[in-house]
Order: sequence, then structure tokens, then C-alpha cells
Amino acid sequence: MSLPMQPTQIVTALSSLPGWVLSGDGPSLCIEKTWPFKDFAAAMGFANAVSWVAEQLNHHPELKVDSKACTVRWQTHDVQGLSVLDFQAAQALEAQLFPLKQSV
Repeated sequence: MSLPMQPTQIVTALSSLPGWVLSGDGPSLCIEKTWPFKDFAAAMGFANAVSWVAEQLNHHPELKVDSKACTVRWQTHDVQGLSVLDFQAAQALEAQLFPLKQSV
């Protein structure tokens, strides 16, 4: 089981993830990032790629897709906040999907 991160750990981890921000508070605390796209189809393609990464990690984000953007939110429900898993997932997402975003 994961452990909740302390505020100083969260700030330190967040500093290594450009574009990611804290959102919510208490049990709804999460990290999130929004990617812009040229159209809905590109945003959905990205959301599907995010789902593949999430399945590989067995850690699943909240996704919000609209006509020209996709927002990814990570949090660990078991700890009612953030854990190391959330930051590892965000890092994996950046590492695996950043080249994909460049071509969309």
C-alpha cells in the first residue's frame, strides 16, 4: 500500500514536472496537467494513449476531454491525496507520450 506524501515531498516532486499543478485540497488533492490539441480527435487519441500508460502502471487517472484539450489528474484514492505513485505515473506519461504530443 502507498503512503501519503508530506507537503514538502509534494512540492519537491512537483518541481520536476513542468506544467503540472496542484489542484483541490484534502482528500481531493491531485496533480493535473492540460494538453491543448488542434481538435477533438487528437485530444481523444491522446486520452487513449494515456489509458495505455495507466494500464501498464495499474494506476488510473481522471481524464477530462473536451473539443481541443485533455486534462489528466492523478491522485491515490487509498491515501486520500497524493502518493509517490502519482508522480511516477506523471513522469511515465511525460516520458512515453511527449514524442506523441509533438506529432499531433
